[in-house]
Formats: sequence, C-alpha cells, structure tokens
Amino acid sequence: MDTQTILDQLSLIFQEILKRDNIALTSETTAQDVEGWNSLTNMLLISRIEKEFNVHFTFRDIVRFKNVGDICSAILTKTK
Repeated sequence: MDTQTILDQLSLIFQEILKRDNIALTSETTAQDVEGWNSLTNMLLISRIEKEFNVHFTFRDIVRFKNVGDICSAILTKTK
C-alpha cells in the first residue's frame, strides 16, 4: 500500500462521512481546508478510517494528526 492509494481511500471516506462529492485530499489537507470537518466529524472519520484499514489509533496518535499526511503515515506504520 502506498500513500496515493491511502489518499484515494481517505477521500472516499471523507466524501461518505461529510456527504460531499467534491472532496479531494492531499497530504497537506487540514481540517480548516474541508468544510464540515470539525471535532465531531473528526471522531466519525477516525472511527471509519480505523475500520477501513483495520488499525487502531491511540489518543496520542489522534492529537498529533495535523494534516491528512499524518494520518497516511500512521496508517502506513500500523499496517506494516
């Protein structure tokens, strides 16, 4: 699995959770860049991402996520 594959899957998850078809994520995308990505939807996104990639993020992992690239890196690390 590579970063682009993860980004593509994450874009689909974001589209599903946020109910918007025009979301295209990059590694630099932050919550401020995506309308509707707030603290509540963040937890829904994290839960769905954990299920999709069969990983578990600790609280420490989650608070360290500054952008989508950080999520991708964590997924890559946890799926090795």
